[in-house]
Amino acid sequence: MKKAYISLLVFLGGIISTSVNVTQAANAELSSIFQTELAITKGSTVQKFESIWQPELNVVLSNAIAMTFIARLRADTQHNLGYEGDRLDTASSFNGAVLEGNHADFEIREWYVDTEMAGVFWRLGKQQVVWGQADGLKILDVVNPQSYREFIVDDFDDSRIPLWMINAEIPIGEDDSLQLLWIVDQSYHRFANNGSDYQITSPLLVPKPVEGIEIISFELHKPNNVLKDSDFGLRYSKFYQGWDLTFNYLYHYLDSPIFYQQLNDSTVAIAAKYQRNHLLGFTASKAFDDWTIRSEVGYSTKSYHLLDPFGENSQTFIDYQGVRDSSDLSSVIGLDWQGLENAMLSIQWFQSSLLDYDDNIDSVMFRPKRSQIWSFLYQKSFVNDTWAIEALMMYGVDQHDNSVQVELSHMLEENIKLWLNVDLFGGNNQSLFGQFNETDRLVFGVEWGF
Repeated sequence: MKKAYISLLVFLGGIISTSVNVTQAANAELSSIFQTELAITKGSTVQKFESIWQPELNVVLSNAIAMTFIARLRADTQHNLGYEGDRLDTASSFNGAVLEGNHADFEIREWYVDTEMAGVFWRLGKQQVVWGQADGLKILDVVNPQSYREFIVDDFDDSRIPLWMINAEIPIGEDDSLQLLWIVDQSYHRFANNGSDYQITSPLLVPKPVEGIEIISFELHKPNNVLKDSDFGLRYSKFYQGWDLTFNYLYHYLDSPIFYQQLNDSTVAIAAKYQRNHLLGFTASKAFDDWTIRSEVGYSTKSYHLLDPFGENSQTFIDYQGVRDSSDLSSVIGLDWQGLENAMLSIQWFQSSLLDYDDNIDSVMFRPKRSQIWSFLYQKSFVNDTWAIEALMMYGVDQHDNSVQVELSHMLEENIKLWLNVDLFGGNNQSLFGQFNETDRLVFGVEWGF
């Protein structure tokens, strides 16, 4: 375990102990969620038999101060989702798992204090911040990195990686507010371990292995200066004539490393580096009777994309070290219909355009100049809301790949939920979804809250 993390845990542990003693436990509330999932792949292989215990402690210290502490202990009898094997060490010195073994891990999910000072609402500590309104994919919801242990089939609340930060919200008038973020935690996406079921292999995201080319070195260069490498965010929220509007700005390191490649005759040296980006965003949503329209736009000053070492112009690959950068304009338009009884139907159109695309150079880029994805979501509850079904399908227009997730759930008791999931992927093995063609699965789950 990292020394800085231990020191921080000891310090904050003292705060919790003192807090509970001060309140004599009269204003402390402890709750837990216990969850078990069994996943079986289409080859009748047990992918996971996983149990999670997530305790949550809420302590009211005074009329203006409250503390929340959430931990997670996870154990899996299988190893297909990756506790073993090589992986990038993407956690900062004071984040990541407290303990991690071949079949289990323990981590502090969130640990923060809420307070109000000088008319400003503060949340200080390890937390999640959610921006944007899109389902399934992210444009503005990039304040927190994500764990891709199960690609994107895990719930975002569970797969986001909480960060240590200062989060201040300033009310402006009756309906508006200004949110300020100072993120001191240099943790980034955690990808599935090498050899696990959801190891990223698409050349859209990682360098493509080439027969006869040997990787002679791999170095990860990760920012580690708490002050100089901090991220900063700003969001202005406004309600205007029935429209919910936000204006967003995030100065941050992109959460995926950029794989620069020095290619020689039969060898390649890879240097993985994190790069800065300015993200400007806007969201708007409004309800019209049974309809709701949602939109989200994000402009990134930098995005990075891999080149084919044996494309039409291999010299381009060498000149640019296997990577081209471009500004990017991404957007999603969503339309929700709730005209059916106890049901909702939603359709979304995602698109991303590279603004600095050069036809003469970027023809060897794996990613096209313009990328489009459609998503369709159906939700319905029945039998007095004790049963529910949810189906989400995403279709990639460029490579004709797709993802389908269907869940049927039942509230057996007020605090006991059962569910059955089907997760399917289709497409060629170089596409975003098609790379996981062999991981179609059936998942049985139960959750008990107490």
